[in-house]
Amino acid sequence: MSKVTCLPNGPYVVEGVSEVLDAAGKPFDLGGRTRIALCRCSHSRNKPFCDASHKAGGFQCDDTAPRKP
Repeated sequence: MSKVTCLPNGPYVVEGVSEVLDAAGKPFDLGGRTRIALCRCSHSRNKPFCDASHKAGGFQCDDTAPRKP
């Protein structure tokens, strides 16, 4: 089972991941990791993965509060 956590002003952290595919369906090499951080600020130089560029870019996003689906 996977779990996604939306970090305030940061990435989406995905736990229990087994595969991430690019737009062409080719898998990214996760190097055996089952916990990854996905960029949502668009500043990462390693998209779709977070490289902490949101800190330098001043990314602000307060959409992490729980709500009804």
